[in-house]
Amino acid sequence: MRLAEGIVIDKEKTFGTLYFSSMRREVFERDEEGNPTTTLKERTYDLKSKTAGMMIQVSIPASVEEKKFDYDAEVELVNPIVDTVANATYRGADVNWYIKADDIIARKGSSTGTAKDAVKKPEENHKVG
Repeated sequence: MRLAEGIVIDKEKTFGTLYFSSMRREVFERDEEGNPTTTLKERTYDLKSKTAGMMIQVSIPASVEEKKFDYDAEVELVNPIVDTVANATYRGADVNWYIKADDIIARKGSSTGTAKDAVKKPEENHKVG
């Protein structure tokens, strides 16, 4: 794989468990003059990363339907890559890192409900009988 195609990562070691937060923004194509068009290019979502200990943003192609998971639902990335964009400055370059994936899906074996929904009442955990 060439660096220009992005850096393939081990998603479990890099992100750990991911929790859905919300859609951050929609990015639209630009015309020859740099003006935004009505053609959707990608959607960017906020996900909470257990391993990173922070919110990460992941961009998904517009060809994938909009994701509407419950808040805090466990999700996983399909074919994530990390890539960069460098902008030349007077003193060198500023580099921005970004994460792209083919899709965001519900994690196997997890419900799409919130983490609060998964907590049982104490009497349900310790039935005597």
